[in-house]
Amino acid sequence: MATMNDGSPAIDTTVSHSARIWNYWLGGKDNFSVDQEAGDRILEVLPEIATIARATRAVLRRFITHLVAEAGVRQFLDIGTGLPTQNNTHEVAQALAPESRIVYVDNDPLVLAHARALLVGTEEGATDYLHADLNDPEAILSAAAATLDFDRPVAVTMLGVLPFVGDDAAAKSIIDRLMGGLPPGSHLAIVHSTSAVTGDAMVEAVRRWNAAGSAIYHLRTPERIAGLFDGLELVEPGVVSCPLWRPEPADIGIPEEMDEYCGLAVKR
Repeated sequence: MATMNDGSPAIDTTVSHSARIWNYWLGGKDNFSVDQEAGDRILEVLPEIATIARATRAVLRRFITHLVAEAGVRQFLDIGTGLPTQNNTHEVAQALAPESRIVYVDNDPLVLAHARALLVGTEEGATDYLHADLNDPEAILSAAAATLDFDRPVAVTMLGVLPFVGDDAAAKSIIDRLMGGLPPGSHLAIVHSTSAVTGDAMVEAVRRWNAAGSAIYHLRTPERIAGLFDGLELVEPGVVSCPLWRPEPADIGIPEEMDEYCGLAVKR
């Protein structure tokens, strides 16, 4: 991979990237024409994808609020950060508990550049950013240990990142290695795409996504998504369509059923 003068990986504007396509769907400006073209091809067959993107951000807010206010978690490892937008993990957590500590992880250099500039937290807490690969959880944990105390519970959030690991055993291995390095009371939050609701439309949308040159994306059934939590204790209401996970009045207007499922579980 090419690098910039400071040693960071260079930004390739000739190939679409998941974080930038997602940013485009959310109405952001941190994307390129290649990302817009890929996003538009998917919108043709799945116009509700922009609503799905909003629902994902909304459930992240609800996850973090529960973790801070009800579970007492003050440390977060956000893997697959994406480009900064509203209600980032540190903003939600530190608004409730300013001493919260957050480490963001992503592998897109554009995300890295924006994270350095925008993901700034409170003086009482801490925020850090790692340019790292999901497939190397040991390296993630090692680097995150500079900011997080692994003797205290940590919440790992993996929103939209596990579809890039197509093999269930490989995905479960990543999860087990991450959670194995964390103490009891730690949590795992997952958001993952399925085709249980729209069927062929979602399948075609993913086919177009993969044809655009981004990292290959894989769907899982709700049952396979639930299997990723094996060995952990699911928090009610379990694995459900994102809008059904503890909805709040602020989320009115988002359909209840969509092809984005989620769950939160705790390590005992």
